[in-house]
Amino acid sequence: MSIANSAAQYMLADALLPEGGNDSRLKSLVLELPIDRVIKFVSVGLPLLLVSMAFAREISTGPQISCFAPQNFTAKQAAYVDTYCWDSLMHHEFDTKGNFEERSLWVHKMFPYSLLVMAVMMYLPAMLWRFLVMPCLGADLLFVMDELDKSYNRSVRMAQSILELQQNSHNSKTFAAELERAKRERYFEFPLLERYLQLKQCSYFLVSMLFLRSFLLLLFISAACLYLVYFHLSAFLQDEFSCFVKTGLLQEEPWVPELVQCKLTGLLVFQIISVTNGAIYLLLVPLILFGLLRLFCWDRRFLSVYEVLPALGLMGGQKLGCPLNDLNVILLFLRANVSQIRSYGRLRAVSPILLSMTTQPKHNRTISTLDWIFSEVQAIGCW
Repeated sequence: MSIANSAAQYMLADALLPEGGNDSRLKSLVLELPIDRVIKFVSVGLPLLLVSMAFAREISTGPQISCFAPQNFTAKQAAYVDTYCWDSLMHHEFDTKGNFEERSLWVHKMFPYSLLVMAVMMYLPAMLWRFLVMPCLGADLLFVMDELDKSYNRSVRMAQSILELQQNSHNSKTFAAELERAKRERYFEFPLLERYLQLKQCSYFLVSMLFLRSFLLLLFISAACLYLVYFHLSAFLQDEFSCFVKTGLLQEEPWVPELVQCKLTGLLVFQIISVTNGAIYLLLVPLILFGLLRLFCWDRRFLSVYEVLPALGLMGGQKLGCPLNDLNVILLFLRANVSQIRSYGRLRAVSPILLSMTTQPKHNRTISTLDWIFSEVQAIGCW
């Protein structure tokens, strides 16, 4: 049996889908980059944590207000003043011309609900990624990982076949000529994966969705920070306000003053939550920008391990081109799912040994499987 026939048989055998295995691998796939997952947990979890603290304090202590009602008020009237002033949260005062002015302090009451809105906004990019990108990304990763494992199996099986042919060959020159012809005809390379990765160089769906996700996060973080600055700055340091109470039960009472001084007892919690939320959101901006900058450079570390297998032409520096494409995104996710690729660990362990046994080709070409196999055959022949 010639080397060409052996290569064809093993490639056809590997084309058969294995029984099971992919289902468990699909469930354990990482379909979000680690830095994106951290950003999602912090941007969504932080406002939820803070709003739970705010609601817990409000439930435990009641209205976050204390009004100084006149001494002649009954307990029922004083309770009415506290409830009414907390429901209205309007600051009343007279300007320099004696005109009556009012200013809303509803930001204190709406703050927990605004945190809930922030959490929903921050989760929208992750939700879009989950429903629009994860299905096709999972299929791409499963195919690439399966082909990488198959290429490793083909290389090992062909090494076994070549050793058998060498043992059964009566003429070493004929065997060497057959081996050289196999190297020249590229029997051992796997063009399906190479062409698939080349096709991903012309696809921009995944990279555009990553940019959209980061852009939406930056937009929502900017909106949240502007909200905290614009609406909270005016009420950030004001812990007292004048409440107009001559209404309802007290409207017909002539001895009731128009304004009652009230104090916001939860101002410190309001200040801590506002500053914490805004500061951590601002700290997320460099992480988001760093995640975008990774898309502008190739991640060669993963596929460099597979250069000892049939040559991947894409790893030649002059063929990679602009990194803003789906291939670079797939390489990043392959790096994140390296624990799911069975052949990666073995190749990473033997790569330094093979590199030390084989001379480096010129022009930074990759070491082909035949160079590896030929070195192994020569080593076994020396034994």
